[in-house]
Amino acid sequence: MTAESRGAARWKVPLAIAVMLALLAALVLSGQWPGLRGKPSSSRKGLLAIAPHEIERVDIRSGPEGVALRRQVSGWSIEGVDGVAPAELVAHIDTALKFLKVSEPSREISAGELAAESFAAFGLDPPSEVAVLNTRSTIAATVNFGTANPAGTSHYVRLAGAPTVYLMPRHVTEEWRLVFDMVRRLQSKASPAAANRRADLLLPVSMAQVWAVEIVASGKLTRFERDVAGAWFRHIGQHTHAAAGEVHVADPAQAVIIDAAFAGFDAAVAETRIAQGDSSHLAQYGLALPVIIVLFYARDSSQALARLEFGAPADRLDRYARLAPDGAVVTVAEFEPRRLIELLKAVGAGT
Repeated sequence: MTAESRGAARWKVPLAIAVMLALLAALVLSGQWPGLRGKPSSSRKGLLAIAPHEIERVDIRSGPEGVALRRQVSGWSIEGVDGVAPAELVAHIDTALKFLKVSEPSREISAGELAAESFAAFGLDPPSEVAVLNTRSTIAATVNFGTANPAGTSHYVRLAGAPTVYLMPRHVTEEWRLVFDMVRRLQSKASPAAANRRADLLLPVSMAQVWAVEIVASGKLTRFERDVAGAWFRHIGQHTHAAAGEVHVADPAQAVIIDAAFAGFDAAVAETRIAQGDSSHLAQYGLALPVIIVLFYARDSSQALARLEFGAPADRLDRYARLAPDGAVVTVAEFEPRRLIELLKAVGAGT
């Protein structure tokens, strides 16, 4: 190598290093690679134009019924119910708003593709649910939720005042239905009738919102799910498959038995409150090692909506129970866990 080539090599290396340092500095300062400025963002586009935290009031209507939620300094609250909303409801409110912000439509049906009768065909005349989202000063969006598409994977959705109909992922609508259901359950707890009977609904959601149930008894887990038509089946060994090979189809006879057992949870109540649900109290009520654990799941979700634990008998007619992990120890009628044991026997999953 000549002296000239060695000299050229010596100054090229520091120059290359300087260029790379300049590019890295530009990337750190701007958050994007030089030359990409002005190109379209790859972030997903949902139906809600503003940030979810800017929403301060939510009104949800389903048929003739409606609920209202307000965001206050202390957190979300339900109109007409004292105190702040429980953490499990707040989590679903935040999720429902987030889904509207980030979930992208799989299809947009423009005004040119729609006729006057189209809205009824999409379940939007009238809509099944309506969510009105308000900031401090204005209505940010009125979201009309319609029926499911033929495949059952998405729902038709329309923003009030806009001609476009969107096909949105199913979980978007299901999350708003779940919020509405939970609020209605909490309102019923706060009603004068509930105060007079001195009883509290055991579950935070109705069974209409539950699409899978897992029961752990005698060290064995049994899972129940709904098929596409909403009928219940035991997940292992008690169902057939449709021609496509992947879709579960419930056995009609067992579906009736399972549904009858689970339907009782809609009216199940905590009869008396015994103690706080902290670890210091669990052993004495048989809840350190529960006799039965029941987990309830929403549709399209792997995270349990509720975990119900049954402990030792309180007396001949009642049993200790709690909603884990934070629920108080309560008593429930003995027939509540007994109904589950009878269900497991009926489907061949218990002794």
